[in-house]
Amino acid sequence: MHPVPTNEKNKIILALDVPGAEEARDLIRRVGARVGLYKVGLQLFTRCGPDIVKEIRDAGAGVFLDLKFFDIPNTVRHAVESAVALGAEMLTVHLGGGPGMLAAAAQAAQGSDTLVLGVTVLTSWDDATLAAVGCHGSVEDQVVRLARLGGECGIRGLVCSPREITPLRETLGASPILVTPGIRPAWAGADDQKRMLAPAEAVAAGANYLVIGRPITAHADPAAAAQRILDELS
Repeated sequence: MHPVPTNEKNKIILALDVPGAEEARDLIRRVGARVGLYKVGLQLFTRCGPDIVKEIRDAGAGVFLDLKFFDIPNTVRHAVESAVALGAEMLTVHLGGGPGMLAAAAQAAQGSDTLVLGVTVLTSWDDATLAAVGCHGSVEDQVVRLARLGGECGIRGLVCSPREITPLRETLGASPILVTPGIRPAWAGADDQKRMLAPAEAVAAGANYLVIGRPITAHADPAAAAQRILDELS
């Protein structure tokens, strides 16, 4: 079972949403031990490939590989196996991929230390966005529906907006590990996130991990910004 974090530092996942390896290395060097994991997403992975994951792990840090797999079950199974072989501590799949795909992802990670996280509804979406793609009902309804499906298929963790933490805990209890983007301290701007909470509010609501990007990476002093968030959490 993937452990839940036991201190404030390990609750923070720094999003390395940067153009290339040099920018990622600079952020890791400046922020250092103030965060527990680093998120490698589509932008950085597309530019640098598996080498950046290996480099971060060789430096002694953990990697959250956020590529949001969504494909036929066999393809996703092999993609998860590849991510496990890379040593990713966490990876993401879209819960909208359906039962067969989700079961294949869960099975591919069995026996490893890699946590498969199901993505419910992107934090940039709202009810109008859902309606535009043919999903009727509220974001909260869709999040809970997909989260239930993930649990039935063996997915042990979820990515959700801070605003959905409470309904998920009320519906599913304490067992799923919740990873929450859309985290914005009061002193940071909203950017393109629509469903946000401050770091301490999200943890108090039941989040296990906080994915934080621009409040740290776009700050003039990323180390100071990360330390300020640690101070707020403690």
